[in-house]
Amino acid sequence: MAEVDITIAGRAYRVACRDGEEQNLRHAAELVDAKGREALAGLGALSEARMLLFASLLLADQLIEKRGVTAPPPPSPPDPMVIRRVDALAERLERLAGHLENELANA
Repeated sequence: MAEVDITIAGRAYRVACRDGEEQNLRHAAELVDAKGREALAGLGALSEARMLLFASLLLADQLIEKRGVTAPPPPSPPDPMVIRRVDALAERLERLAGHLENELANA
C-alpha cells in the first residue's frame, strides 16, 4: 500500500492508495485542488468540510455537463392498490393504538 502527499486548496493530506496508482491519485488531487480553489475564490473562507463539499459538487456538475446527464425522471405515481393497503394498515394501527390507550387508562 502506497501513501501519497497531496494538497487541496492549501491543505496537506496524506492518502493511501494501491501500489501503482500514485499518479492517478495525484492527478485526481490536482482536479479536486483546482475546484477547491474555485470554491474558495467564489465563496470566500470555508471550513475544510464545506470547501471539499463544494469542490465535489463543482466536479460532479462538470461531469454531468460533459456527459449530458439529465436529472432522473420524477417517480411514477404510487400504485392505487398499495395506497389502499397502506391506508388499511394505518387504520388497523390506529385502532390498535386506541385499544392500548384504553387498556392503559383502565389499568
